[in-house]
Amino acid sequence: MRLFSHFRPGALAILASVIASSCCLGAQQLALSSSLPEAPRPLKSADGLVNVDTPASPEAPKSAALHGDSASLSGTVVDVNGDLVPGATVILDCPQSEDHREAVAGDNAGFAFTNLTPGVPYSVIVKAKGFVDWTSSPITLAPGQYDFLTDVRIKIEGAETSVTVYASNNQLAAEQVRLAEQQRVLGFIPNFYVVYDAKNAVPLTTKLKFKLALRVSVDPVTIGGVAAMAAINQAANRPDFAQGAKGYGQRFGVLAADGASDILIAGAILPSLLHQDPRYFYQGTGSTNSRLRHAMLSPFICRGDNGRLQPNYSSLGGNLASSALSNTYYPQSNRGVGLVFGTFAIGTAERMVSGIAQEFILPRLTPKAAKNTGVITDSR
Repeated sequence: MRLFSHFRPGALAILASVIASSCCLGAQQLALSSSLPEAPRPLKSADGLVNVDTPASPEAPKSAALHGDSASLSGTVVDVNGDLVPGATVILDCPQSEDHREAVAGDNAGFAFTNLTPGVPYSVIVKAKGFVDWTSSPITLAPGQYDFLTDVRIKIEGAETSVTVYASNNQLAAEQVRLAEQQRVLGFIPNFYVVYDAKNAVPLTTKLKFKLALRVSVDPVTIGGVAAMAAINQAANRPDFAQGAKGYGQRFGVLAADGASDILIAGAILPSLLHQDPRYFYQGTGSTNSRLRHAMLSPFICRGDNGRLQPNYSSLGGNLASSALSNTYYPQSNRGVGLVFGTFAIGTAERMVSGIAQEFILPRLTPKAAKNTGVITDSR
């Protein structure tokens, strides 16, 4: 009897915007200084300091704002690809309603606001047809500061950005095997030979088939299971080895050989030669009868590396070959053609039961099963 069945953004545009903004600023300052009355000059003492006792004119702050202490803000409107967006409406918003302004981005997509009051938190809002509105974070300017916004990037309305990563089938298969090696029933029992995302599964390379078989064979839980079963067989005095430490060692050895030969032949050698997939492909949907039929037929029907269903020569042949191989190391009294085919029948029945458990019970007990559904979908 077998111990287990394998589960197996435009520099020229920005420069033009800066030059245009500077020229606009100079022209506006010249026009304003020629049209406004001269502001009273503050009296100074002999040491050159401003006489704070001299009453200030009510127009003094505005005149100061229109001259050296005013601030300016400009920028260029582009989309997320760095292309210019001329004609966009640019709104300058601030808590003081008299300083609320609007401008239209020119042919070079540039805009500028001059004579701004320092110390006031401004916000810039950009609106353009076919684009999502863009709002800046609060901008507080210092006296005489000229600020140029470099982050005015608006998104196309209704557009979604997505990235599709393509990989070769070999890369996808390696990743799927890596994920499968995290599947453990109750968090510790290996359940590596089950595919929970059958729709997106890709065929395994020969290297991966052998890697998976070896991974299961040397897993500590597998070795522990062999040790436990050897103890049970020791108690039941089967097969016909002696008792004691020597007998236990022999029983441990034959069980380990049974498991290793079974999974190596049925899970790696024959699947590689016959281009078949040794894994169980979880159905999970459909009627109970269809799922039951899928599970019970798994030892007889498998998926080929070409994606088509075909007779499961790997499983059946591997089971039979492993059973025959046991004739070379079992006691004479536990050998023979009858025992070979009896062991083959038992192994096939175990695979059927294993398929039913995989379809209806073990997914609930395997924490990584749900996470391994729909993980990888594109290949080229």
